[in-house]
Amino acid sequence: MASSCRRPEHKAPPEMFYNEEEAKKYSQNSRMIEIQSQMSERAVELLSLPDGQPSFLLDVGCGSGLSGDYLSEEGHCWVGVDISNAMLNVAIKRGVEGDLLLVDMGEGMPFRPGTFDGCISISALQWLCNADKKSHSPPRRLYTFFSTLYSSLARGARAVFQLYPENSEQLELITSQAMKAGFSGGMVVDYPNSSKAKKFFLCLFAGVSGALPKGLESGTVDRGVPYQVQFSGQRSRFKNMKGKSLKKGKDWILEKKERRRRQGREVRADTKYTARQRRPHF
Repeated sequence: MASSCRRPEHKAPPEMFYNEEEAKKYSQNSRMIEIQSQMSERAVELLSLPDGQPSFLLDVGCGSGLSGDYLSEEGHCWVGVDISNAMLNVAIKRGVEGDLLLVDMGEGMPFRPGTFDGCISISALQWLCNADKKSHSPPRRLYTFFSTLYSSLARGARAVFQLYPENSEQLELITSQAMKAGFSGGMVVDYPNSSKAKKFFLCLFAGVSGALPKGLESGTVDRGVPYQVQFSGQRSRFKNMKGKSLKKGKDWILEKKERRRRQGREVRADTKYTARQRRPHF
């Protein structure tokens, strides 16, 4: 687990730590974008959504919308919540397709019962383990979050949280409050024997218990193991990107327009000028 001296949640509350300067990294740092995108892909695979069927998903701690980009590329509709105005502003500037809300997850999810088919969260849950104000009680805030999330999910849906736990006590605190709120499930650990590649995913089931997926191991993934979610760390479309995945080509633009049509949005008709490169203005 990460050294506490370098943990962001020990430096400032999330709404202060993720200021404009920090938020810019999520649209400019290609390495950070690649890691975030890979973890989002892994989280979505752990959701085990129906093949070929768009789902309505919640992204908790959506930040600049990098996870949302992957959800959109997979044909899903989504809503993102985050406590940082600066991060949400970056997401708006990037033109993400999901709806965005400014929400403190520790105060609960403001959605109607059974709204979402699933939930993902990348690198956000551990922030609830810190008391940034005198009124903050981590166990109470975790329970409030999990109980309202449980209500907002359709029965049988999953919620997958990638997180960076500080210690085993923090893991116990998080999982105990999730189970108290009604969830079943547990922790999936990828590459447990690697200090650098190890990743923790809390996989929760709402209403219906399921078989917990196995964590990935170093080497070749055994395709014969049931419930083992397979994941490739190589995604060519995330290479050489600067702020976004490889976009703005004609094929990507036509695909994005078609996705929006399927979602019932108003989209301009395709013409011979669609995706044509414009001359720079001086």
